[in-house]
Amino acid sequence: MQSLFGTVVLVMLILAAALLAVGIIDGNRFVTVREEFVLPGLSKACRFVLISDLHNKVYGNRNDKVIAAVQKIDPDFIVIAGDLVTSQVREDMTPGIELINALSQRYRIYYGLGNHESKMRQDTGCFGDKFDRLMRAVSSENVHVLQNASADLPEYNIRLTGLDLDLEYFAHFRIRKMQDSYLRETLPRYDQDKCNILIAHNPDYFEDYAGWGAQLVLSGHVHGGIMRLPFLGGVIAPSYKLFPKYDGGVFRSGKSIMLLGRGLGSHTLPLRFFNPAQLYEVVLKPF
Repeated sequence: MQSLFGTVVLVMLILAAALLAVGIIDGNRFVTVREEFVLPGLSKACRFVLISDLHNKVYGNRNDKVIAAVQKIDPDFIVIAGDLVTSQVREDMTPGIELINALSQRYRIYYGLGNHESKMRQDTGCFGDKFDRLMRAVSSENVHVLQNASADLPEYNIRLTGLDLDLEYFAHFRIRKMQDSYLRETLPRYDQDKCNILIAHNPDYFEDYAGWGAQLVLSGHVHGGIMRLPFLGGVIAPSYKLFPKYDGGVFRSGKSIMLLGRGLGSHTLPLRFFNPAQLYEVVLKPF
């Protein structure tokens, strides 16, 4: 009996060590994923890179691995779907700032805010001017911060809009119902004559985004569920909800599509299990 108990303990220790190894390996690598969509209103094909949830993660020397991956794709523009940095008072924002500044030397960047940027912006008592310092540090002719604002890309007939979602919609343990008028009152009006793309960090409100008029929604926030299991998908969302409906990948609601990135980084728990980080290459084609 004692021998059997010892064997069970040994097996459990081996499995725990193997799981920890997977978490460390997946937490320090990323893969490039390609998606292609045909969208109404688009006048010309284009290619862009989607980056979400970097959280100041560094791959290689000053993120040279990420930069090389982007340059290999050679996109027409880059979209950042929030959480470039992490809302920790003492955390150095240099990795996120250096990445966006390096990429902006060659590419146009459209930066939608995540809950971590919004938290820094709203809680000045805790973070002081940290949000303003971030905005100044990434400011350049090629960087467009879309804070409840739109940018037109006339060469593709795209209207790209960024949603700065109120923090009340990032509640833990539950999904707060969105007020019917919230998006109409918060965002610029969508243009029915254009291809409308919405950067909206929190994917939980995909149906609301579709109702607003977005043909394509670009989201992040969930980090793929931290751990992914066969048939079940992501295990836990940042709201602490188990097996979230939207964990990563492509989702559809009516005529709208959502591309939900699993993120390039993590925070609090720097581990990812069977869930490597992702950089998206997105190809858009007209009807």
